[in-house]
Order: sequence, then structure tokens, then C-alpha cells
Amino acid sequence: MTGVEKALQTFYSMKLSDIMPPIISMPIVTLDSPIVNVLKLLRTRHHVWVVNDRESMKLEGVIRYLDVMCILLPPETTKARLGNISAVFKSILGGAEKAADVMERNIMTIDEDSTVLDALTKMRRYKVQILAIVDENNTLKGEISLRLLIDEFLRLIKVGGVQWTRHGSSSPWE
Repeated sequence: MTGVEKALQTFYSMKLSDIMPPIISMPIVTLDSPIVNVLKLLRTRHHVWVVNDRESMKLEGVIRYLDVMCILLPPETTKARLGNISAVFKSILGGAEKAADVMERNIMTIDEDSTVLDALTKMRRYKVQILAIVDENNTLKGEISLRLLIDEFLRLIKVGGVQWTRHGSSSPWE
């Protein structure tokens, strides 16, 4: 087994709870947070988690960067979709005022005891780049993104002294 293969095996078996960032660094708002506060966070983040309150941290939804278009557009420029909250009601001009009014309620989550392999498999299956990490009570414990997984893998091969060379190339992958 090569060094890269060993690094991948270690990587796959790592627990998400061991590599997720501290919850204090995550973009989180409550259901009653004003949309302006959400927009301020979305200037520098790709998503914002919505919890019922800061004490219990029960995960209620997510607002993604691309959702801002529906929030800012006039209601007549968007079409209602069956089965979802209509984009009309997600518009500021349509009456949306709080995070609860614009959040997506269908959230991709993963258990806090899951492994990196579990997360990668779920991300690929559902074509998402970020998962909320929750406990059995749906309490938000953290998040894991493809970017964080890439960073962790690169850290792991660097710490392990593994040099990965591209086939047919003499330059190491860094």
C-alpha cells in the first residue's frame, strides 16, 4: 500500500466530530433574525444555518448565497413552485422579514459520529458541497464542507510526509 493509499484510508475513517470547525465560527442566525442580518452574513459566506434559538440550537433551515436573488427580486419576477415555499413569499417585497420567511427547510444533515467517507458519499449522492452535522435531537453541532475535507486531506498527507506525484510528472503535488 502506497503512502497516498494509507493517507486515504486514514482520511476515510476520520470522525467528522474530530475535524469540524468550532461552532462559534459558523454562520448561524435564529428564526426571528431580520433578513438584513442574514444578508450581512451572506456577503462573505455561501450559506447561513437557521436555528430555533441560540440555547437549544435546534436546526430549522438553511439560507444559501444564491437564495439572495429570490429575496431581492420583486415577487412578480419569480414563479411559484408546487411543493416548496413559493419564491413570491421569499421576497422582501412579498413580505419576507425574518430568516424563517426565506430559509430552505429541507436540509442535508449528517450524524456527528459519521466518518469522512460517510460525508463524501452523501455529498456525492445528493450533489451538495456542505452538510450540517447534528445529533439525534437535530441539534446543530457543526458543519462539514467539501472545502474543509480537501484542507484536511492536504494537511494529512503533508503531516504524514507523503508526496503525491502526478503520473508521468516529476514535480510533487503540493
